[in-house]
Amino acid sequence: MGEVATGLFPQPNDVDRKRIERALAERRRYRYVSPEVCAVENGYQIKSPCCSRNIDKGGGVIDIARLEYWQALQVWRLYSREHSQSLWRLQGEFANLRELLQQLNLDPERIFWP
Repeated sequence: MGEVATGLFPQPNDVDRKRIERALAERRRYRYVSPEVCAVENGYQIKSPCCSRNIDKGGGVIDIARLEYWQALQVWRLYSREHSQSLWRLQGEFANLRELLQQLNLDPERIFWP
């Protein structure tokens, strides 16, 4: 895939998927599990085994976050999963992927890594 006028690759792409995978290794919570980054329309979805068993008592794979790039707005949106209602909640908009990943990895309120 070539670059678009904004200097960013269209989403999803393998370059950014790999960047996300590498960045997740720096997260503060549940570093002992291996999250999976999947391509979805306009971005990525992160899934991981539920180590705390707060969401899945059996420790199965749960949704962690959804990252979408809105090209018309030139903004990244970060969503958390509201497991009790089976929906995605917008947690913020970011000018670039690096800032979004910092917020996801820090997760001070345990929104993403429950």
